[in-house]
Amino acid sequence: MRPLLDVLDLSRRFPVGKQTLHAVDRVSFSIAPGEAVGLVGESGCGKSTLVRMLTRVLDPSDGSIRFEEREIGYVPAARFTGTPDRAVVQMVFQDPTDSLNPRFTAFDLIADPLRRLKGPWTRATLAARVEELARMVGLPVELLGRFPHQLSGGQKARVGIARALGPEPKLLILDEPTAALDVSVQAVVLRLLDDLRRRLGVSYLFVSHDLNVVRLLCDRVLVMYLGRIVESGPADAVFDRPAHPYTRALLAAIPSLGEEKAERLRLTGEPRSPIDPSPTVCRFFGRCPMGEPRCAEAMPALRPVGDGHEAACHLAGD
Repeated sequence: MRPLLDVLDLSRRFPVGKQTLHAVDRVSFSIAPGEAVGLVGESGCGKSTLVRMLTRVLDPSDGSIRFEEREIGYVPAARFTGTPDRAVVQMVFQDPTDSLNPRFTAFDLIADPLRRLKGPWTRATLAARVEELARMVGLPVELLGRFPHQLSGGQKARVGIARALGPEPKLLILDEPTAALDVSVQAVVLRLLDDLRRRLGVSYLFVSHDLNVVRLLCDRVLVMYLGRIVESGPADAVFDRPAHPYTRALLAAIPSLGEEKAERLRLTGEPRSPIDPSPTVCRFFGRCPMGEPRCAEAMPALRPVGDGHEAACHLAGD
């Protein structure tokens, strides 16, 4: 199956005085049609910068972004807004309150991308489409006339999802879409997102710190550390047989009420600086409890450790 999204050696660097910050460094991965891929990693690892490049609001420094075999990474962000591809990649933001215009009603919030990216519309056809989207996400039609401050957190989240689905995207990027919601509401919204993916056939890139949610919703997982993908593979393989020490440490940090985890890795020290990092030193070296001298002599590349499972670690598979 041909990938829907194919990212190859994608990088983004920012000048910091006379030095350079490597926010995203030679990242490669793909997403198949209808697939849900989780992207995990601690704050500052480059997830947000990567997402901004994929949604084409930030230009990459190097690398390729191919969508349905069309190169979209070379289109300047300022011009991408006016291209037909703008409709096929949409985003659901982390905080529905901050991402919704407080001066727009729920109807106008859902209708705005339709007016910009689809159409032409008559008043009747636009209203019918907005109501269809509201029903699709479980938002009562009678609430469409309300402003965001008149809606609950779950209702605002549904508005954000309906707004993103309006232009009929093929790829939906979800940035911690339930982080600002109560736990009981989170479960309802997550079930909705899973159901929508299966019904509509849309692909997901699910960015989250909640590893339990990623395991529940995603087919594959990408683990990111200091701008690089350090592990990738099927969700069950990554969670049951993590090959990279950083992935093991992330999984060990998940709260558990049952038996104590047999192999709990505890990280010490601080992450290495992303400013002008050495190309010959593993980004995790110095913080890794399993580090060896060779880790300071050669940057490990992603290599197979199982069926579709890869890890960037010299010790993976040993």
